[in-house]
Amino acid sequence: MKRGFFTIMSAQFFSSLADNALFVAAVQLLRSSKGPEWQQAALVPMFALFYVILAPFVGAFADSLPKGRVMLISNFIKVGGCVLMLFGTHPLMSYAIVGLGAAAYSPAKYGILTELLPASQLVKANGWIEGLTIASIILGVLLGGQLVGPTVSHWLLAFDLPLIDTGVETAPEAAISVLILVYLLAAWFNTHIPLSGVEMRAMPKRLSSLLPDFWTCNVRLWRDKLGQISLAATTLIWGVAGNLRFIVLAWAAVALGYSVTQASALQGVVAIGMAVGAVVASLRMRLEDGPSVITLGIGMGLLIILLIFIGNVWVAVPFLILLGALGGFLVVPMNALLQHRGHNLMGAGRSIAVQNFNEQACILALGAVYSLSTGLGLPTFAAITMFGLVIAGFMWLIRRWHASNCVLHRAEVDHLLSIARNDNFHG
Repeated sequence: MKRGFFTIMSAQFFSSLADNALFVAAVQLLRSSKGPEWQQAALVPMFALFYVILAPFVGAFADSLPKGRVMLISNFIKVGGCVLMLFGTHPLMSYAIVGLGAAAYSPAKYGILTELLPASQLVKANGWIEGLTIASIILGVLLGGQLVGPTVSHWLLAFDLPLIDTGVETAPEAAISVLILVYLLAAWFNTHIPLSGVEMRAMPKRLSSLLPDFWTCNVRLWRDKLGQISLAATTLIWGVAGNLRFIVLAWAAVALGYSVTQASALQGVVAIGMAVGAVVASLRMRLEDGPSVITLGIGMGLLIILLIFIGNVWVAVPFLILLGALGGFLVVPMNALLQHRGHNLMGAGRSIAVQNFNEQACILALGAVYSLSTGLGLPTFAAITMFGLVIAGFMWLIRRWHASNCVLHRAEVDHLLSIARNDNFHG
């Protein structure tokens, strides 16, 4: 791996660490202010909102500037969202601003991988960066849980700056203050990301012209016989992963009677499983192996349903590790294949923006359905069952779709797999 890759990993680690800790702090902020449960569930789709709205623009923006600079700007947008939340703006609105920063950050974070690394290293690079991202999720949810917990928050609230009234009076506000510093540390790493040498593509003078361009890119990837399968699978996987963060919190509160601080540790357990699955996939899977793991997605949906029958933490921990491992093993080869096809079809930034649009639209849709169901009074266990059935059903449809492609478009599928196989070998 090139030296700059590890700088990218460091920047991604601290930015993602703060993202996940902030989610826990936002949940606690809503709970402490007696906000309804549907608002807590709505944090996930609100974070995804700008990914969907700005998808036609952020990919072109990522391709118009050095990607390290794009990541720097994005982190400062996240800091702005934290400041708004700290000084009284509704957490849903503030968290959406943080999501705006994340939406701009993602095409640069993944796009620079295809600029710096050959195709043969994409699966390994995805394994590293997904594994590190998952590690940041583990530590982020644990950090957020501890920051809003009584011990650490008491110490933070006792700390005063001389002659300055910060206005920070609650545990969630103290946690948010600390997380601003973490985002600034990530921004410092952004300033040290090397230039890739890839020619920048200027933003058009009329931004509205990006809409048909984005639509064309979207259609092109959905029509590609490998791109459509990897895009459908990763869209669903990330839709699950995005909403699983809150589902674990809600399940732990009902099944185990856990507080946010205690339940955040179980979120970390899921992420441990994802890290293990991602690392194993990066070692065992090749670029062209992506479609072979689709069946695991059906098992992932069924496992989510089984969660409602677990009421003991010693059973829950290995179960959640297994659930996470399936997701991690699934996403790495599919992500790498999708990046490979997207880079060949339209360029790194635009392809990642298309990917983000579809994935975050799925998070938004699944999160909206889940928060609506809880808002209408559907019990937590019933909502989880519905969620798992939807995942298993759609994964089954994706498997049937790929099988149909292999029969009806055999020559095209074989040709695209041979391109991936040859790029993997020669890169």
